[in-house]
Amino acid sequence: MVRQTLRVGFVGSGFIAHFHLKSMIGVRNVEVTGVYSRSAEKRQRFADAVDELGLGSCRSHESLQALFEADDVDAIWILSPNDTRLGVMRELHASVKAGRSKVLAVACEKPLARTVREAREMVRLVEDAGLNHGYLENQVFCTPVLRGKEIIWRRAASATGRPYLARAAEEHSGPHEPWFWQGERQGGGVLSDMMCHSVEVARHLLTAPGARRDTLKVKAVNGTVATLKWTRPHYSDQLRERYGAEVDYRNRPSEDFARGTVELEDEDGNPLMIEATTSWAYVGAGLRIQLELLGPEYAMEFNSLSTGLKVFMSRHVTGSEGEDLVEKQNAEQGLMPVLEDEAGVYGYTDENRHMVECFRKGETPLETFHDGLAVVEILMGLYMSAELERTVHFPEPALEDYVPVVARPA
Repeated sequence: MVRQTLRVGFVGSGFIAHFHLKSMIGVRNVEVTGVYSRSAEKRQRFADAVDELGLGSCRSHESLQALFEADDVDAIWILSPNDTRLGVMRELHASVKAGRSKVLAVACEKPLARTVREAREMVRLVEDAGLNHGYLENQVFCTPVLRGKEIIWRRAASATGRPYLARAAEEHSGPHEPWFWQGERQGGGVLSDMMCHSVEVARHLLTAPGARRDTLKVKAVNGTVATLKWTRPHYSDQLRERYGAEVDYRNRPSEDFARGTVELEDEDGNPLMIEATTSWAYVGAGLRIQLELLGPEYAMEFNSLSTGLKVFMSRHVTGSEGEDLVEKQNAEQGLMPVLEDEAGVYGYTDENRHMVECFRKGETPLETFHDGLAVVEILMGLYMSAELERTVHFPEPALEDYVPVVARPA
């Protein structure tokens, strides 16, 4: 039965939750009817934002159980910190299995989990509960990615052969919240935080339209990690001043740079390659996403900071710091790019439109928890490669219980 309106409950009320909320303005047939997070103040601020945006009547719930068992919630968006997601899924599974919850679907923000074992348990729980499920990887739904992939595969690949190399890079000057900087809570550093984007958007670009992502077989991975900026005393002290003693980069750093190569094979045995780089040590106009797709007689490229709209402000224009032009904005003066619709360009609008329609109609989304598990396997392979200083070949059974060095208990 197709539901006229999907009523969504949010777990989490931080930065990424508000990004998703903003994107919902461009989504039809949806209402945001509930929210839970540990902070009552942030929950209420989120509920007020829902009202201001005209996205429904949102209740602030004091517990996960109350949200999951509310009679006006059909689907859950898990947007809480990485170390909480498995616990959230266990609670949802228990409520559904006991017949206390009428939730029919769940979507989880990237990465799905911190380890392969955690990710596999997320998949087991969601399927045992009989829930439809989606993996929230926004870059797969970036408007340039959707349009670029369609053109390349329809016009170029059909004439000269499939693409064989995807490059993906994402860089900015560092995360917003303290838990991102804590390896044990986040599951790693920049590789876990941002390369999950890069490897999945690259896999997506290399996958033939309409084909399952697992038609590409991972053969081997090779990774490198480094801390280039934030362990320097001046900058580690900055983090301590900003976030307090819980972020101690002098003694408990995570990597702020990561490079990875992923060797794959298509259905016909042809070799394919992904090159990915990520960094929290990039100081430019703001968040920069660079994507390339190469084939026998063609190439596609996208740079999120090569915007059509730019503004210039002289040194006489002064003001407080903000992110009103682009995410992770690093300057308030000079010639600056402007992203007129960040939620759209970054993919959040199309991602949420797709998930809402799939859940509303009972269809399987383009990205599911299975894709989230596959991404975590690649990330753990890259971390293992960096630690062992060698290429890791798949399948690698030791990845099941592998924990990155920076995520291990002190």
